[in-house]
Amino acid sequence: MTFQPVLPSGGLVGWRFLQRTYDAQLESFSASAVNKRDSEYFLENIKKVQTAEDLVSDRRLLQVALGAFGLEGDLDNRFFIQKILSDGTKAQDALSNRLSDKRYRQFSDAFGFGPGEVRKTGLITNMEEIARDNMVSRFEVAVGEADGTMRISLYAQHALSDLAAKGGSKDTKWFDLMSLPPLRRMMETALGLPTSFGQLNIDRQLEVFKDRLSGLTGSDDLAQFKDKAAREQLTDQFLARSQIAQLENVVSPAQTALILLSG
Repeated sequence: MTFQPVLPSGGLVGWRFLQRTYDAQLESFSASAVNKRDSEYFLENIKKVQTAEDLVSDRRLLQVALGAFGLEGDLDNRFFIQKILSDGTKAQDALSNRLSDKRYRQFSDAFGFGPGEVRKTGLITNMEEIARDNMVSRFEVAVGEADGTMRISLYAQHALSDLAAKGGSKDTKWFDLMSLPPLRRMMETALGLPTSFGQLNIDRQLEVFKDRLSGLTGSDDLAQFKDKAAREQLTDQFLARSQIAQLENVVSPAQTALILLSG
């Protein structure tokens, strides 16, 4: 039986509980029989994989590989995933470079099956990292089954940190964030942007994002999220706005204010 994450409530109260118990819950989740077997199978067999076709032909291996990048929904899209892997990332017209969601590029790069690339399935340290990332992602999925905002919040803690630490200009980081759907949704919600925002010209979106973030934190530079306190501030804003939106769907604005004040 798989360990199910414990979430006593939603919103900021639930988030604080999840933060306090995260390490213990993830450890219990990872140690459950099903999850442990999947990790062991992946590490035992991935080193035998020579091609993109080999990987997509083994459903258990592919499930872990995709899960590490939050792409588990593509498990049945074998032809598409094989194309992502076999094209690699070096060519400008490679499929992963033409997709707006840059998780596919990260996924392809992690295995190195493309032309002129070095295959990485035999690199034990790299594959152990993928197995760990899959377990973290799988835990986030399980949390998301109870509360989708919690899943995004968990994902953002490591994804924002990684993005902030990357090289490149401030604008490059912003465009990378806009190409990662969970981070984009978090930022739009935290900054109070409407659902129609994505229809604007991409340069106008960048301008609005930067202006709104500067108004919230005093800086429009995503490098600030290397700092845990900055990530916590944004996460709290995201959860608070999400909770308000959920409450407004079922109760009046006055009742929403009373609920939030009493909490």
